[in-house]
Amino acid sequence: MSLEFDGANNKISNSSGASYGVALPAPNYRQPQPLIINGNMAVAQRSTSVASITASGYNTLDRYRCVIVTAGTWTQSQDTDVPTGSGFATSMKWDCTTADASLGASDLITIQQFVEGQNVQYLKKGTSDAVPITLSFWVKSVLTGTYICEIGDSDNSRSISQAYTISDASTWEYKTLNFPGDTTGAFTNDNGASLTVQFCLGAGTDYTSGSLATSWGTTTTANRYVGQVNLANSTSNNFWITGVQLEVGEFNSTTLPPFQHESYGDNLERCQRYYEKSFLIGTTPAASAVAPDGNIFSSWDTNTARMYINFKKRKRANPTITVYRGNNAGTGTATGTANFIYSGAWNNHTCTGSVSQDYGASLTASSTANFGTDSGVVADLNWTLDAEL
Repeated sequence: MSLEFDGANNKISNSSGASYGVALPAPNYRQPQPLIINGNMAVAQRSTSVASITASGYNTLDRYRCVIVTAGTWTQSQDTDVPTGSGFATSMKWDCTTADASLGASDLITIQQFVEGQNVQYLKKGTSDAVPITLSFWVKSVLTGTYICEIGDSDNSRSISQAYTISDASTWEYKTLNFPGDTTGAFTNDNGASLTVQFCLGAGTDYTSGSLATSWGTTTTANRYVGQVNLANSTSNNFWITGVQLEVGEFNSTTLPPFQHESYGDNLERCQRYYEKSFLIGTTPAASAVAPDGNIFSSWDTNTARMYINFKKRKRANPTITVYRGNNAGTGTATGTANFIYSGAWNNHTCTGSVSQDYGASLTASSTANFGTDSGVVADLNWTLDAEL
């Protein structure tokens, strides 16, 4: 019996005339996984909105670190404003709440994501076969003008920058930027930060007084963000970004492969390599928040109790563990304590991560009180695990 494949209709037919449907992969399915994690801004483990941001750090959307150096005050949030028909449901929003119309020389505002060196070896950086990459994204801003994107090599202190223009205020625009391969300086093959993607929102003269570094070279501060507008110059300014995509090869907006959408679960799992918490997703870590029921500590001795945490996802490296007490009765500092119930009452005691590995950690609680002779002590607590680059 002969078989014939009808590609137009995804069917196989035999010589008897019977036909069968064929399940094919999604049209944008490809390997490897996207270099940019959480490019669709779907995962926000830490919080969906944080106000009064004046310093650098991770705040809302997973894998995106903000750099703020004396450059206004901001609210950062996961927003539902997205480009129509793009297939995205969420974006990252920046809202300037305290302006800085005159940035100091060293002032800076950027959004950055780091990529592990072992994930970018196929870029062949540092060899004669180094390949180009293309960065694309959707962006919207109240403030029109020139913005700068920078690709950095943290291992060799090298970088390259490209400018793009937001032409229409408060209108979603799609941007595609090409970066050539770099034949100098190989990425280290490890779990450290090697490739960096940075979106600049404002920069002082230390970063803008030279000529924009549109070719790979040793990073020169004055050449990094030349021409960049100052998004901090008015409290009317907002900025949105979503659909961040980094592809191997040189493409334009027509030839670029479609955005590789992942399931929320797969996206969350990739984010949890760097950060995980026991709090509900989107709940800002804080003391006295509702904790998971039944954290069981085993009595080590009369004054010590321990429990083991199995991470949901193996971490990039040994994480920093922060413990938060739960919402049951008890006093204590915001972090580093937990509420324990024994002898018929809740008691607050110091609780720290005493052992840390990339797959699990041990929490130890100490007290001059007697935890009792029972095999288990119930505790009310939460924790966060941070292995960010």
